[in-house]
Amino acid sequence: MKERIFTVTQMNKMVKEYLEGNDNFNNFFLEGEISGINYYRSGHLYFTLKDSKASVKCVSFKYKFKKIPEDLKEGDKVKIFGKVTLYEASGNYQILVAHVEKKGSLGKLFEELERTKKEMAKDGYFDTKYKLPIPKLPQNIGIVTSGTGAAVKDIINTAQLRYPNINIYVYPAKVQGLGSEKEIIRGIQILDEIKEIDLIIAGRGGGSIEDLWSFNKKEVALAYFNSKTPIVSAVGHEIDNLLTDLTADLRASTPTHAAELVVPRKDLLIEKLEDRRKKLNNNLLANLRNKKEKLKTLRNSYILRSYLDSIIDKNNILMDKEDRLKKAIFNSLNKKRHLLEVRMEKLSSLNPEGILKRGYTITKIGKKIIRGVEELEKNEKIEIIYHNGRVISKVEEIDR
Repeated sequence: MKERIFTVTQMNKMVKEYLEGNDNFNNFFLEGEISGINYYRSGHLYFTLKDSKASVKCVSFKYKFKKIPEDLKEGDKVKIFGKVTLYEASGNYQILVAHVEKKGSLGKLFEELERTKKEMAKDGYFDTKYKLPIPKLPQNIGIVTSGTGAAVKDIINTAQLRYPNINIYVYPAKVQGLGSEKEIIRGIQILDEIKEIDLIIAGRGGGSIEDLWSFNKKEVALAYFNSKTPIVSAVGHEIDNLLTDLTADLRASTPTHAAELVVPRKDLLIEKLEDRRKKLNNNLLANLRNKKEKLKTLRNSYILRSYLDSIIDKNNILMDKEDRLKKAIFNSLNKKRHLLEVRMEKLSSLNPEGILKRGYTITKIGKKIIRGVEELEKNEKIEIIYHNGRVISKVEEIDR
């Protein structure tokens, strides 16, 4: 077996990488009693966490940004949230602390939160298939957050800096403390009913876990899930996902980050459009040149010339046929016109009016036409009709 030799530095580095890469040593809770606590001006916090049989070193860098209580003291019973790391210089392992709570304050809430997460995950509330797509260029954005906090200013400033034409609707809501859950839910519901709104950002700036707890409430998370408008969870925090982060359509690490994620930069959009316009013009010009070359080639081709000649020949044939057809139609019309005139002449000769014009008359008694003298009686009144009038006469004498 080959001998393996490491330096102390190498060994400590490997142990550090192993500890930090092992899921069992990341993001866990640890309970114990505080000993040897020191708050340093540098912003770092050091203490030892112990129980009746063992102790472990703990450190929290920039603890104020993690909202860790500043009144921790010797003997306090606490629950910490953090991960294992190794200080390579001394080879001592320690807990890198992200959150500290005094025992009994939030422990039960975290336990309830974990149960709620498991239940909601089982029911599918976190499934990606339910996530709505985020619009690429929202024109109207709704915001649910504190009306006086830095979050709303950060979102508005960032959004308008990136795209000055954007419209923003703000629903000022209480985001921590008693009644905050109802206000957050109501804000989401009201903005969701406004058809013009393309997207909703709901959240707040950073704070202690107690400050952020409203966004770990199931009813608030369900309001995010049930929103018909795409919604972004924008709560500034360093801990694991809040419940609203899991039910929202998109999660942002801070309110500013949310605005950066959903609002594109107008100058970059214009730049892209200009690039596309130039490409389109170039493509059109290239296509036009290509078509001109093809047309020129076709114009000079034997096939096209032959085709044009055949069209001319066919056109001459059609013109000849057209002339002959016109003549045939003309002759046929003349024959029919002559036949019509002959028939009209015959009809005219049979017309009673035509007969009268030739000197004949019609004799009537009342409505009866007299066809012979045997139908007449002496002293009877008769009507004699000429082509241009009539005469009423009396029969004086009948020569039969």
